[in-house]
Amino acid sequence: MARWTGDWLANLSAAADQDPPRWPGERLGLPADGVGAVAGSGRRLLGLIADLLLASLLTALFLRPDVDDMAVMESFNLWSLGTWALITVVSAAWFSFTPGMGLCGIRVGRLDGGGVPGLWRALVRCVLTFLIIPAAVRNTDARGWHDRLTGTVVVRMR
Repeated sequence: MARWTGDWLANLSAAADQDPPRWPGERLGLPADGVGAVAGSGRRLLGLIADLLLASLLTALFLRPDVDDMAVMESFNLWSLGTWALITVVSAAWFSFTPGMGLCGIRVGRLDGGGVPGLWRALVRCVLTFLIIPAAVRNTDARGWHDRLTGTVVVRMR
């Protein structure tokens, strides 16, 4: 009888024999640079910051922040996060990019070749991005858990 470690150790050594990809997205058939290449961390972060700022500005149109009142700021921040989630889910589901992503020239693409991500993919991506860690832990294709679970990849539009 084989040891219980035999199967997974064999698979682990077979995976170690493979050459690492030369650029993020190579295994997915994406180009190394230009349109359709995997978006870099800087563009992604800048897009997220732009979306968060937009959400805060939109929230400030309806609620007045008061840094001296903790309860008011807590309410303002919760409404801002809700606004960010709404902006993110709706725009990513139907247009493939959020306003911040569009500003940075990146979009969400589906690996199965479909069109826009759709509602469930956008919702899952939004929730996992909100949790920060799943979006921050990325693989060799520069895809976080939010991308891997939804079968998406963030690519450059220009």
